[in-house]
Amino acid sequence: MRGKLLAALLVPLTLGGCGVLGLTAATPSPTATTPAPGSGDSWIVVASGSATPSPAVTYPSRATTLPPVAYPSASGSACPAPPNGQVVIPVTVTAKVRSLTVSWPRRSASAYRVTAVPQRLITGPQPAYSWTSVPTTGTGCTVTTTITGLKSGEPYVVWLDAQGTGALTDGTRNPYSGASSVVYPK
Repeated sequence: MRGKLLAALLVPLTLGGCGVLGLTAATPSPTATTPAPGSGDSWIVVASGSATPSPAVTYPSRATTLPPVAYPSASGSACPAPPNGQVVIPVTVTAKVRSLTVSWPRRSASAYRVTAVPQRLITGPQPAYSWTSVPTTGTGCTVTTTITGLKSGEPYVVWLDAQGTGALTDGTRNPYSGASSVVYPK
């Protein structure tokens, strides 16, 4: 019986809060209002004002020209060191009778190979290139070779390939080559 009486007293107090005992509730904050029950008004007070612009990110202007680049020379060598990355070796070609003399600066300690690619348009399968191997012997800074067996007056482009120049991270050979403009053997 005592338990039922205690439960009868505590249930209204628990459900009704301090108002059942006649105590006043805490005063609301000055920015919030309490609407009358069932009035449908929002309890959020919105003060009108001006919109704030979104922050804008500004970037400095880019330079219109790139700074000059200088490449260091290889230590212990009078020949200029090759720059890193994809390189085109300058090729000098001199036309001779049914041949071409090809010269280029020595850029690596590896062997080179050259070919003269015919520039006349032909239909069907294209002929295979005939590469001429050029070992790097000597100590000079210029390598020279002659490609023979060409047709006089026909247009050719000379391709130069520096073999053994290392590999890129994906395993492919490092591109390190050169090409001439169109030349005509005498």
